[in-house]
Amino acid sequence: MNTAQSSNTPTIWVLTDGKIGDDVQCLAVARALSPSFDKRVINPRTIFAAMAPWGPIDPRDRPQNNGSPIAPPFPQILIASGRRAIPYARTVKRAAAGATKVLLMKDPRISVAHADMVWAPDHDQLDGGNVITTLTSPHEMTAHIKAARENPAPSVMNLPQPMLGVVLGGPSGGARYDEAAISELSSKLSRAAEDFSSVAITRSRRTTDSMLQAAQRAVSGKPSFVWRGEGDNPYADILARADTLIVTADSHNMMSEALASGTGIYTFRPPGLAAKLCWFADRLEQDGLARPLDGAAAPFGISPVDATPEIVRLVKQRLIDTRD
Repeated sequence: MNTAQSSNTPTIWVLTDGKIGDDVQCLAVARALSPSFDKRVINPRTIFAAMAPWGPIDPRDRPQNNGSPIAPPFPQILIASGRRAIPYARTVKRAAAGATKVLLMKDPRISVAHADMVWAPDHDQLDGGNVITTLTSPHEMTAHIKAARENPAPSVMNLPQPMLGVVLGGPSGGARYDEAAISELSSKLSRAAEDFSSVAITRSRRTTDSMLQAAQRAVSGKPSFVWRGEGDNPYADILARADTLIVTADSHNMMSEALASGTGIYTFRPPGLAAKLCWFADRLEQDGLARPLDGAAAPFGISPVDATPEIVRLVKQRLIDTRD
């Protein structure tokens, strides 16, 4: 999106390789800072992607080349996330000769000195004078939940209460969902659903068909809605309307977004769950924000948690208010 900026609004680029997990965090911060910004997507060739974050950018993407995703004029603020984007952020910072302030989202896996500011979740245990950390990740779900409560999707609104909401992740480098894990999840969903009048289930891009089908079978005795990936995803509606939420613990973003609802969540930990995500789930349980999914899933309320406003405030304070 290219729109003229007002005199007191910085020009902003969001730079990622298009992965949804990176985009969610960057876009939440960018949109809160400016009503308009440029979304730049990089796609380096295999050898250059393999060398990231330490190596150079793909030579075909040099700023002076036609069609480069980082062609000038450079922005005042560059928000980047993902290891493939790091070399491009370093290149812009160098080419702009200090005129561009770089904000990196999550642990960049290189020295934080390459950025003017780094945000990372607490579980990354990242230190530095230019580093800020929060328990949960930035997102735009708070506004979506509010809108869903004011104008709910019929697919969810028409389900009888109390309603159980289920948010499924899927296999990743930090989580396994073999046949045994899917069976365990199904069994626990079936038990939890016994105390609810209906169930709404939504999937992520990583959710396998076998996971979704097993979850659907587990609650087949209840009125239900299952989003299979077609049409609009009533994700925000499920977060807004559910009396209890079950969230698989393989996604920091999904758990962060669920916490914005003010509804207590129950987490299912798949085998091989990454140590950082285990730490996060442990912390949520210690703080009374989540409970392990071990049987019945009685509703409980929490104060909504959303770190986004605090992250945006600190970015303004450190990168924008002082840029002159």
